[in-house]
Amino acid sequence: MNPTLIEKQEIRTLKQFYNLMAMTRDVRYKIVENLFKDKPIEHEFIASLKNAFFSLEDIPSEDRLKILYIDDSKKISTRLLYEISELRKDIFFLENTEKQFIEYLENLHEGFMEQVNDGVEKLQGLEFNCFITDRDGTINNYCGRYMSSVQAVYNSVFLTRFARKKASNPIIITSAPLKGPGLVDVSVNPDKTFIYAASKGREYIDLNGERKTYPIEENKQRLLDSLNKRLSDFVKKPAFEEFSMIGSGLQFKFGQTTIARQDIRKSIPEKESEKFLDKIRHIVQETDPDMENFKIEDTGLDIEIILTIEDSLSGAKDFNKADAVNFLDDALKLNMTKGPHLVCGDTSSDVPLIEAAMEKTSNTWAVFVTENSELSAKVKDICPNSFSVTQPDILVTILVLLSK
Repeated sequence: MNPTLIEKQEIRTLKQFYNLMAMTRDVRYKIVENLFKDKPIEHEFIASLKNAFFSLEDIPSEDRLKILYIDDSKKISTRLLYEISELRKDIFFLENTEKQFIEYLENLHEGFMEQVNDGVEKLQGLEFNCFITDRDGTINNYCGRYMSSVQAVYNSVFLTRFARKKASNPIIITSAPLKGPGLVDVSVNPDKTFIYAASKGREYIDLNGERKTYPIEENKQRLLDSLNKRLSDFVKKPAFEEFSMIGSGLQFKFGQTTIARQDIRKSIPEKESEKFLDKIRHIVQETDPDMENFKIEDTGLDIEIILTIEDSLSGAKDFNKADAVNFLDDALKLNMTKGPHLVCGDTSSDVPLIEAAMEKTSNTWAVFVTENSELSAKVKDICPNSFSVTQPDILVTILVLLSK
């Protein structure tokens, strides 16, 4: 079934914006599907992406920031840098050769080909048992709004080629949920190409398309369900609706809930954001008075409410990405004592991925997307076969060139 084609349209509200981005997801998914079936790309699909691009470009600006309305009176200012630039790249990718596209990327990023060539040289000739990677900021350019962080066509093509040719078990691990919206809703890779491990790996879709989950105690799940119902009702109130529409929004993950209190543009006045944080803490405290089942983490942008798990040494603890690797290794029979593995990330929260892989086998390679020298050194200390690059576009270009 073909997706609905996109007409050029006036975008004034956040809801219109998110609807448009969802439409680009459907068009991009179909384009990628056709590319891997060696079918010609219909002109109407490229025209749809162009119409989406121009619709975003035409959103009114103030001080070079796009202005969108949450309701009749309340507005937020935002860059939409990711959404516009990834559409621009896709249009160029579809209308030119791959060689020309890589030259296009080279013009966007300083030191691009030097880093690409160095990475290809380091990883040349390796075929990986597991390719385990974070998504946002690692293999996908960072977007300040999860619901509109739709994967680009070129990105999917590059990653899919690598996954099919160089990795037996390609796994994307993200803290976002699988669906509603989640990882599946913003990805355009062909079905059954990647294992999608969401909610920090507590839920996943395997290469057969089946969803499985990490076991959660019944009483903990009941508490989380109760909390989620209260939070959902809370952000439907006009005074708080904006918090479900900025940044990460409200995400019901498996074993965890995330709600934004701010975005990277600081669209919400800080006092208002702090007041909202206090209200969420109060709701959590009412749901779990002794705080035995929930852990709250405040990133300054997001409020993370996490169900704890029992650890034989430390008691209740947060579920992290190392737990995810161990769970997936067991559940999917990945045989991770057999390398080599390639692990990719971009922040300290991804370091447990490397630690878990290295515990399985020293035949582990790591690439981190970071300009933080301390983080690079920490990764190198854990995994000697590691190096850093500065942009997700550099990493995915290394991967596609390795698959040639």
